[in-house]
Formats: sequence, C-alpha cells, structure tokens
Amino acid sequence: MLRSTDDSFEQHTRDTLVAGAGLCNPEAVELIVKEGPAIIRELISRGAEFTSNNGTLDLVREGGHGQKRIIHARDSTGREIEMTLLKAVEDHENITMLEHHFAVDVITEHHLGKKITRYSENKHCFGAYVLNTSTDRVETVLARATLLATGGAGRVYLHTTNPEIATGDGIAMAYRAKARVANMEFIQFHPTTLYTPGSDSFLISEAVRGHGGILRNSDGNAFMPDYDERAELAPRDIVARAIDDQLKKRGDECVFLDVTHIDAKKLRTEFPTIHATCLQHGIDITSDLIPVVPAAHYICGGVWTDLDGATTIKGLFAAGEVACTGVHGANRLASNSLLEALVFAKRAAECAAGYIRKANIPDNIPDWDDSGTTETEEWILVSHNKKELQQVMWDYVGIVRSDLRLERAFRRTRLLHEEVEDYYKRNTVSVSLCQLRNLIAVSYVIIRSAMMRKESRGLHFSTDYPAVSGQARNDTVIG
Repeated sequence: MLRSTDDSFEQHTRDTLVAGAGLCNPEAVELIVKEGPAIIRELISRGAEFTSNNGTLDLVREGGHGQKRIIHARDSTGREIEMTLLKAVEDHENITMLEHHFAVDVITEHHLGKKITRYSENKHCFGAYVLNTSTDRVETVLARATLLATGGAGRVYLHTTNPEIATGDGIAMAYRAKARVANMEFIQFHPTTLYTPGSDSFLISEAVRGHGGILRNSDGNAFMPDYDERAELAPRDIVARAIDDQLKKRGDECVFLDVTHIDAKKLRTEFPTIHATCLQHGIDITSDLIPVVPAAHYICGGVWTDLDGATTIKGLFAAGEVACTGVHGANRLASNSLLEALVFAKRAAECAAGYIRKANIPDNIPDWDDSGTTETEEWILVSHNKKELQQVMWDYVGIVRSDLRLERAFRRTRLLHEEVEDYYKRNTVSVSLCQLRNLIAVSYVIIRSAMMRKESRGLHFSTDYPAVSGQARNDTVIG
C-alpha cells in the first residue's frame, strides 16, 4: 500500500502548493503526485527495499505534510534509490558508464562560431566537452540528446549538507550555453545539521522532528511554538529562520534537538545512520541533546524545463535538483525532491527518445582547443578564491538577506569572476578549476535572482521587503 487511507492525491497536492508559497506550477505538482506511485512500484520490483511493518510500507510524516505519506528506507532513502538504479544501469547491456570524467561545457552552435543570445529560439545541444581525469585530456562526446542530472550547488555556501561534488556544474553549463534559468533565489537551508566545528555538516533528517524531536535553545526552552503554531513540523524555511533568529539574538553557535524522550530502541532502529554518526562525535542521541545549525541543503530553482524535462535548448534535458520544473515553487515540501526527480527523469527519457529520431549532429564540431594554455595552476589561488566565495555567500546571501548585503555580494562575486575567467583562459582545465568557475557562475545567478525579487516569499527573506507582494507572484527568470 502506497498511501494512507486518510490521505489523497488532492491533499498531497494542496500541501505542496501551500509550501511553494504561490509559485508552484499546479500541473507539475499533480504530475509527480499521480505518476509517483507507479514509479515507486517499479523501484520495488527492481529490488529497492523500503521500510515496512508486517508487509505494509511504513509511512512517516515530515514538515509541511498533513498526513503520514512518506516512504523511506530507514534514514537512507536516497541511497537506496540510487543503488537500485545504479544496479539497473550496470546490468543494462546498451549503457556505457564513463567513470572519472568531468563535464566541462555543453556543445552548442556557439562552438561552431555562431552568435547565440539568450533570446535565440533556435539553439541546439550536440553533446558535451568532457575532461577525462585519467588522461587529463578534454574529449568530445557527441549526442543527439543530452540530459543534465548533476544535482545541486550547495557548495556555494560555507555550511552545507551537500557533498564536495555539489558545485552547480549543470546549472553553470546551461547558463553559459544561454539556457533559461529560473527561481535561483530560493535556497532551502536545512534547519538541523549536526554542529561539529571543523567537520562537514551532517544532516539530521527532518523525520527526526517528525518522530517528536523538540528544538531547544541553550537555556533548554522549546522555542518553535513562539514562531509557528506547527512548531517543529513547520516548513523548513520557517524553522531555519527561527533557529537563525535564536542564534543571532542569543549569540549562540547552535541550538539543540532533543529526542531523549523517545524510546531508545526505536531511535536506534529508525535512525541507525544518524545514531552511529553522532556517536562518532561523542553524542548519544538516546540520552544527549544534539547540537544543530542550519546549512544550505537544496536549490528549488535551476535550469528551466517544461513538463517533459526539456530545457530552452533543443536536445538538452534536465532532471533532479539541477532542474526547475515548477514543482517546488518558492519552497520545497519535504521529500518531494526524490519524487520529482524520479517522475521527471522518466518523462525526460521518454521525450529524449522521441527527439533523437529527428535530431542531427553537424559534422564540423571542433575538438577542444587548449592551445596557448599552460599547466601552471597554483592551487592556493583556487582554494583561496573558493573559500572567499563561500564566505561571501554565507554572510550576505544566506537565510536572511538585504539590499546592502546583496550589493556587496554582487561586487565581490564580479571581481572573483573576472579573476577566475582570466586564470581559466590561461591554464589547462582541471576539475577543481572548473568547479570554482561553476560555483562563481551559480553564485552570480543566485545573487541576481535575489536582487530581482522585491518581496519576501518562501525561502527568500529580505529585511528590506519583509512582506509578500501580490504583484511579485511570478518566476524569476534569467535568460
């Protein structure tokens, strides 16, 4: 059974639209809600093992949801889906996986010497230039259809739940190719990541609050009821801003998530990864409070696509966090991301299969030209610029924003862009250099998008425009 008897498609759709603060595309939302169950059944048939009780899938509730409707694999749902799909790819005789390769840029008419503008409708993608990290050579990979599935860009921020590879590569490549990018100001900060100075942020799943976890300040007071009647089950943006407000008012470095009142055996069973990771840092969640802080987690915007995952460049598709499908609007409802990625990946694959039957690749696409470049990359320049960018984004384009902060971030990012572009043109490409270049491009788009929105809506909160504006109820589109 994939849905509670108390739940319905209409309720899930309504919860998503409410969380999206007026910017969701209702048609896109209905697609994932109604097409999702069939895809979940397909995953199960392929071997995905989701948590169940007596043969019935265990459904949990997270922030913003009115019902228990979220299927999970303990606290590693994303990994379970990923491993199931990877096995399916590995077992498929017609799929070749290129490991140790890094996409540098998608190939368009621009590489044929034609002038392409953001307003040109006749743009095509013919594949990508890809760095083979085993040979340090950029290879030309031609394709009649190309799908961006590069994930998010949390590494533009100093604190993030995202892995090292989440550097916005797909968004940056699409932006440089002059595809339309939308709603990049809406960055979801996960309210609760483990606070461990000097270590990467580790996500304390929202399901922990769904199971009854209570947020407390350093005095032990439960503060969420002061901010929202839903308390710990309020949408993530409200919880993140509440924690941010507590930290700034009190001068504390973290708040605490209390689950000590929940049965210890249940905690160890339901959250084995979280329990084990916290133990590595000397925290036993069954008896100790968990120190937590917000961290950049998810981008609700991305490369604009239609309902079939097609971007504004013909032959270029996108699915997952890299895409802006219209599902999330100004704020993603918890766990909708996996559902959206599955539904739109399937739709994009089907659309791409039809597109390639009529697509052609020009025979004069040039190979990568690195003439005139040298291999004198100074790692200190790359690492320093990356740290500077992340600090600027965290300080000025974080949970709470203002015109002054955004203007400062814009000026500093522009200088970093000029520096890195000059450096990029003079040096042979490397993964770290490409990632830095992509991080700067994505940061620039986030800042520009935030400056364009003269209101506070969903994940974008501005002290200069604290109210929601009816006139601003539209997407922020660049390109």
